[in-house]
Amino acid sequence: MKNLLDKKHKDLLTLKDYTKEEIENILKLAAEVKKDGKLYKDLLSGKSLAMLFDKHSTRTRLSFEVGISQLGGNSIYLDSKNLQINRGETLGDTAKVFSKYLDGVIIRTYSQKTVEVFAKESTIPVINGLTDLYHPCQILSDLFTIYELGLLKKDLKFTYVGDSNNVLNSLLIGFTMLGLNITVGCPEKCKPLKEVINYIKKQSEISGSNFKIVYDPLEAVADADIVYTDVWVSMGDKESAGKIKELKDFQINLKLLSYAKPDAKIMHCLPAHRGEEITSEAIDGSNSIVWVQAENRLHAQKALLVYLYSI
Repeated sequence: MKNLLDKKHKDLLTLKDYTKEEIENILKLAAEVKKDGKLYKDLLSGKSLAMLFDKHSTRTRLSFEVGISQLGGNSIYLDSKNLQINRGETLGDTAKVFSKYLDGVIIRTYSQKTVEVFAKESTIPVINGLTDLYHPCQILSDLFTIYELGLLKKDLKFTYVGDSNNVLNSLLIGFTMLGLNITVGCPEKCKPLKEVINYIKKQSEISGSNFKIVYDPLEAVADADIVYTDVWVSMGDKESAGKIKELKDFQINLKLLSYAKPDAKIMHCLPAHRGEEITSEAIDGSNSIVWVQAENRLHAQKALLVYLYSI
């Protein structure tokens, strides 16, 4: 195990912070902690980690609270509305105070700048539990789910359909860092941010991965091994009837899935808006691995904590 635990970074702000080898090591650790939930059960003994959340959460909060507890640590849930941040204390000052009391912090917020300031000003590990720009913990879980199925290989055809958001940004980074191919199916008005595309193009040249954007949903999912989607209106977005109209042809339903491989797996990071980006027949069908994907948030995040606190 020592070779999987060689130290490297103290924070996870985006998957760009980690190398291919580091991500692969976390996936291997996730497999080990899922197989034996008592592994590293005293790793966080005597340690307290805060969860500073500005956004609502189900899976992120539950998986981190349970994971920290299973590793022997103590978790403290904090709403920034009830802290002095809400009355004008700077993020930098708050990060310094957190460092005096805590052994780590998971932040779920709007601006990526918030986690960056915390990481700069604190002396404890800072984990991005979600920002409007990135969702690295979700993608570690997604990659682990695919790894567990034995599908994490070069010939995998993985297609994401729908809106371009923080989940897609992190999927693009994770896949291209691992040298995996990824297709994005979306309306032209909903394509990924230019800064993300520019990064992915450079990373693809290094890793040999193939990234493409397709504006025809049927072409996007043709012969896909995995079809993935997320909500069309994310937290912090202003719901737009026009945006939903643009995306309607990219709904994961039985008709769209008929263009993928017969055994194509269906993924969704949840929460799902049934009848909008995905139908109940799809998410509850025999090819859906959504619930395994949700469970794996626990195992992947435990692996991340093991990775960060093992040395």
